[in-house]
Amino acid sequence: MVQLPTEAQAVVVGGGVAGCSVAYHLARLGWTDVILLERHELTEGTTWHSAGFVGQLRSTVTQTRMIMYSAGLYPELAELTGLDPGWNGVGGLRLATTPERHDELLRQAGAAETYGLDMELLSPGATRDMLPLMEVADVRAALWLPGDGWLDPASLARALAAGAEKLGVRIVTGAEVTGLDVRDGRVRGVRVGEQVIATETVVNAAGAAAGTIGRLAGVDVPIVPIKHQYVVTRPSGVPASTPTVRDPDNIVYFREEGGGILVGGYIREPQVWDTAAPLAEPRTLFDPDMPKFQESWDSARHRLPHLRDLDGADPAAFAKVVHGPEAFTPDGEFLLGETAVAGLWVAAGFCVHGLAAAGGVGKVMAEWIVDGSPEYDVFGMDVRRFGSHARGSRWSRAKALDSYSKYYDIVYPGEERTAARPLRRSPAWPRHAALGAAFGEKAGWERVNWFDQDPEDGGEEFRPAGWAGRVWSPAIRAECLATRDAAGLFDQTSFAKLEITGLSGLQRLCAGDLDRPVGSVVYTQMLNERGGIEADVTVTRLAEDRFRMVTGTAFGVHDAAWLRRHGLDVRDVTSAYACYCLWGPKALDILGELTDDDLTFGYMRAREISVGYVPVLAQRVTFAGEFGWELYCPAEYGLTLWDTLVEAGLPHGMRPAGYRALDCLRLEKGYRVWGLDITPETTPIEAGLGFAVHRDKDFLGRDALGAPARTLRCLVLADPRQVCLGGEPVRVGGVPASRVTSGGYGHRVDRSIAYAYLPGGDEPGEIEVGVNGSWVAAEIAAEPLYDPGNKRVRGLPGA
Repeated sequence: MVQLPTEAQAVVVGGGVAGCSVAYHLARLGWTDVILLERHELTEGTTWHSAGFVGQLRSTVTQTRMIMYSAGLYPELAELTGLDPGWNGVGGLRLATTPERHDELLRQAGAAETYGLDMELLSPGATRDMLPLMEVADVRAALWLPGDGWLDPASLARALAAGAEKLGVRIVTGAEVTGLDVRDGRVRGVRVGEQVIATETVVNAAGAAAGTIGRLAGVDVPIVPIKHQYVVTRPSGVPASTPTVRDPDNIVYFREEGGGILVGGYIREPQVWDTAAPLAEPRTLFDPDMPKFQESWDSARHRLPHLRDLDGADPAAFAKVVHGPEAFTPDGEFLLGETAVAGLWVAAGFCVHGLAAAGGVGKVMAEWIVDGSPEYDVFGMDVRRFGSHARGSRWSRAKALDSYSKYYDIVYPGEERTAARPLRRSPAWPRHAALGAAFGEKAGWERVNWFDQDPEDGGEEFRPAGWAGRVWSPAIRAECLATRDAAGLFDQTSFAKLEITGLSGLQRLCAGDLDRPVGSVVYTQMLNERGGIEADVTVTRLAEDRFRMVTGTAFGVHDAAWLRRHGLDVRDVTSAYACYCLWGPKALDILGELTDDDLTFGYMRAREISVGYVPVLAQRVTFAGEFGWELYCPAEYGLTLWDTLVEAGLPHGMRPAGYRALDCLRLEKGYRVWGLDITPETTPIEAGLGFAVHRDKDFLGRDALGAPARTLRCLVLADPRQVCLGGEPVRVGGVPASRVTSGGYGHRVDRSIAYAYLPGGDEPGEIEVGVNGSWVAAEIAAEPLYDPGNKRVRGLPGA
């Protein structure tokens, strides 16, 4: 065993492309006292057998930016190290053989425009010209991305490792991590046999073994090793310039390798690698399983006629068959960020496509560790998007297998997966089910999308065109109008609730002023050093030194970690309380029948009351733009409170309602959603939330809040049946200018609404939004569209 140093600024565990990239980028930011430990040789975990595809266009802007950054990194590596990082920039084709996939290509082409990617939508004939070897009789269209290509994984890892070493990183192979020392909730050291490296920063980049490394510190990392297979045919004169091809309708991908064709795919019945010690041996491979690969192989033979005489059932017919482990996650997205143990970070779970983003992974991880937050919005990859429900291996397995099996399926917005459900349920869930709820799932919670109560609701004529109308119900409109005309009852039990002790620390983190009387409710944001919005919350002052913060369903773990990172005492009480929201002009009449307490307390105030027999904290807050309250009660009263409200409300025309209606209602009021309209990359000033910023006090990020170069604007589309779902391209004067952050239909105003960041200064010229493959005229509208004077929110009904 090589003698290791006794201390280091950071230790990276894992010598694949992720670990090498993190080490390289840490050193580039000035952390040169970094050690990378690999128990085998570099790349011998999962990196070495990667198929190496690099597709720049991904489902999120952050993934796409990470891959675009990676592509720009290769020349830098070559110049620094003199090593070829193995980049083959041959371009890539994505095929569509069904009308549904063609619609998806049109959406992807629109997304590519917003990302600044070169692309072209090709006819079948033009597709054939790109790759004469290919059968295109059933191809409707193809998306050509000249910036795509493929990487040789070993070459990339060697270049990253060499770059890291040139900047001062020490790389040690043959060094197996046997323990992680944790004291007072923070990692303190790494054990390699009898040797200990003292450090307060450890990056777990161990690939399929990341779960094993995490458990050494008592941390559950939801990594599921799944078997993935591809084959390489013998040389047959295939040109090295052949573009990469993805044919998702037929669950197959292929590219050139060594004059032959590499063919891979995503089988419908994947298999977990059940082992207590993943990657214990170097270069782990499984025996070929040709029957499982048959569907993908048949698809390849259909698409490439020159393969049709090759017997796919015989492994000996191929130059090689690669059947190895890949690290998947419950939702098919990366796992990045700091774990519940301070200083222990994870960069793993790359779900087959991690090689493409390796440079971007290193960039965001290094920025996160060194600067406190990365440049990009990475919440969708943040390990803290999972709560305690992800600790169980059975849940993670069920979700990961489902994610893998549908990897190439079209994901329609609003479509719900059913694996590992139901799990977390509100006390009122039995009543929701009895009312015909269409349930969605978020962070393990079952949440009502809408209630199919009344088949006579009508409203089918309001079904949006295209994708926005695929997962939709007339009940959404009925729920919106009931909330406007009488009342809606919404179950928001899933919203995360954090109780915090200490005013001074919270004041420092929140842009709004929390030093208000007990019972005050403050809408505010927590910012990072760049002024970006790390959290969008309401804070209620329960006592002189006790506060309750309410945040989105999926954001509780993230927001609690942000608070704790800055020294605050936080307790997650989400599961302790049910929360029902009663909003609408009849809300006062309904609640007035159920309590003897005074209900005339003002907007953004909270008061303890009794509702029927139930003790309740009532908050005059709304996300629907109507008068009413959020009603919190201990969970054991939750079912009783729901029944009490329903019994009293139905005679007044009140209607239970779901989250799809709530999204329509909030759009009409211009209420922002974190992760869509506002992110760590946007400031409150840009987002039109300057009213929530109290500049007279000191708070984190205040100094970064300068004049905005762009602002979030409300757009109304000329054709109300064309409804945005988010991500659609926006052109100003015929020039690409932005993308839709969120959109939908406002049933109280009967308009199609979208939000987008547009350049500041003079009013822009002609605006168009790309929806369903066409360009729809739009105009900027003053917001909010509904009740601009906020009379319905702030005033007492009937007063």
